[in-house]
Amino acid sequence: MRDKILRAIEKNSKITAKDLSLMLGITEEAVKAEIRAMEEENIICGYPTLINWDLTEEEKVTAIIEVKVTPQRGRGFDKIAERIYRFDEVAAVYLVSGTYDLAIIIEGKSMREIAAFVSDKLAPLEAILSTSTNFVLKKYKQNGMPLVGEAHDDERMLITP
Repeated sequence: MRDKILRAIEKNSKITAKDLSLMLGITEEAVKAEIRAMEEENIICGYPTLINWDLTEEEKVTAIIEVKVTPQRGRGFDKIAERIYRFDEVAAVYLVSGTYDLAIIIEGKSMREIAAFVSDKLAPLEAILSTSTNFVLKKYKQNGMPLVGEAHDDERMLITP
């Protein structure tokens, strides 16, 4: 039951307990109790709204920063990840496998603002070995939701032999 509730609210955080109860065949009170329990257990950490900022007047730049770090004795990557995610500019921090250790998603008003974050706040941290910043040019899908309209049919002329 928990998985079904989580999948439903992940797709639509505005779904009501009444609608969930009808979908799952349980009482509304049982749904509310389960959601409350998952909030207390930090399984449900919040209810963010997915916004397509490209359709607003707000100027917003997103960057993905690849970071190599020195893990700390006894704490691994957790302490440096915690230090990084406390910055207001940071939207997400992930421990990843591959050629770098952390992937950081940050948002700012301009590329210059993001560059300043990297040079003034991120790179000087003692555990940081190197960074590589990639700017997001266009978002197509986020949190499982498409941010663009349906793709148009291929408008190129068909040529037959």
